[in-house]
Amino acid sequence: MKNDFRARNHPAYWAFIVHRASGLLLAIFLPFHFWALGQALHSAEALDGFLRWTEYPLVKFAETGLVLLLAAHLAGGARLLMLEFLAWRDWQQSLLAIAAAVSLAVGLAFALNVV
Repeated sequence: MKNDFRARNHPAYWAFIVHRASGLLLAIFLPFHFWALGQALHSAEALDGFLRWTEYPLVKFAETGLVLLLAAHLAGGARLLMLEFLAWRDWQQSLLAIAAAVSLAVGLAFALNVV
């Protein structure tokens, strides 16, 4: 039991959780994205109405969260690819921190640009 707790408190476990959760949340978002794109097929007015809705602050905040999810999933996936295809080295433990830092930096840069 004690080993299970230590394994779940390891940074690699949390990187796994973030990668899986971000992928799941992005998969949930995808149908809404296709619906929004489909508004352009209905009419210009429908698309304009949707684009006006996206100007609300809560939508902008959610958009920032989406970019953070995309960055986290990309950084976590790149980390996994490096772990798979490169020989294991001690410096690869730093990839967890780098992946988190890159994700937060991209999300923050997007948030600062949106506001």
